[in-house]
This record gives sequence, structure tokens and C-alpha cells, in this order.
Amino acid sequence: MTFRFADCVLDTDTRTLTRAGRAAHLSPKAFSLLTLLVDNRPRVLTKEELVERVWQGVFVSDASLAKAVSKIRQAIGQEDDSRIVRTVHGCGYAFAADVVSEPPAVAPIRSAGAAVCWLFCGRREFPLEDGQQIVGRDADADIRLDSPQVSRRHAKVLVSGTRADLVDLESKNGSYVRGRRISRPTPLQPGDDIRIGPFALIFRLAESGGSTETEMR
Repeated sequence: MTFRFADCVLDTDTRTLTRAGRAAHLSPKAFSLLTLLVDNRPRVLTKEELVERVWQGVFVSDASLAKAVSKIRQAIGQEDDSRIVRTVHGCGYAFAADVVSEPPAVAPIRSAGAAVCWLFCGRREFPLEDGQQIVGRDADADIRLDSPQVSRRHAKVLVSGTRADLVDLESKNGSYVRGRRISRPTPLQPGDDIRIGPFALIFRLAESGGSTETEMR
């Protein structure tokens, strides 16, 4: 589903947020928090409900919740605490802006086995769907690489048909394509080697992933 408000577009299918046509980056938890507020507009959601539904059993302080809300406001260009994401003092938060929602475009259902773009990491396969896929060690990452040398949101792969670009998300240890650390969106070519932390990945175009184990999301 796509939601338009102010000069922003929130796409919950591709998990992207844009402001004035430019990408606005949020952590997975902040993105989930924004989506929850938009879905429940204009109802006030208590702090307890937000923590329970976004962090799911993990202890989170009021300060951490307020920080996530602050990051959302920065991303959407909100300068006060009432115009879009409204603070309800002593209670929680509510989404106050006018929203135009659009259903997702109808597209043929495609199984993972029919994916065109793939990343291979040893015996694991990652089918890449059109849109954005986050690479990192965060539990919510689309391509999870569990290592302390990998940032929680390390990089992202932008896919459109047979085109894929790797974008480093200002990771501490960098992202490498063909042995070189990248600093801007880098188109991937079939057979390109990618290194993220200790992980070596290969990008390929294929109609089928073969018989190796497919990484579940």
C-alpha cells in the first residue's frame, strides 16, 4: 500500500519512504513505527501499545521511543510535535496529517524460483525482488548477514527487472564490489563479487536458483 502525505510517499510493500522525490532513510523499527501510526490514523496509540507492537517483547525505554519518533520527524521534515506525528503528552502518539492511500498495482504473482536477480553466499541463495532489499545483521533485514563486522543496516540492493544497484548505507566497514569500496550506487553485473564484512557474495541473473538451500525471509 502507498500512502501520500505532505510531500512524502510511504510505500509499505517496498518499505521505502521518499520526501520531495528523494529517498528518506529510516531504521527498520522507525519504519515499522511510522507504518503503524499511519495505519491507525487518527487514533492515539499509547506508548505501551507502540512498544509492544513494534519491539515485540523487547524492553524499550520512553527515551528510545521518543528518539525513534524524532528520527521519523526528521525524515519527513516535521519541525514541531503536532503537524504530522502528534505528541499526546502523558499518553502516546498519533498521525495527524491528511493521507491519500493507494492500493498496490496489480502484478502477476511470481514465485521465488522465477526471480531474475539473485545473490549467492556460499550455500545460501537470496532471490531479489523488484524494489529495495536491506542487507545487514538486523533481524528485520531482507538479507541477514549475522556478524559483528556487518552493520545493522549495512547496504541495500535496488532492483528493477534485470537491473540491480548496490548502495552502501554509510556502514562502518564499507561495502565492496569487484574488490573496491563503493561510495555511491553501483550497478551490479552478472558474476560480480561483493564483500560485506566477512561475507563473499556473487550477483547473478537467472531464471532458477538451482537446488541449493534458499534463504527464508
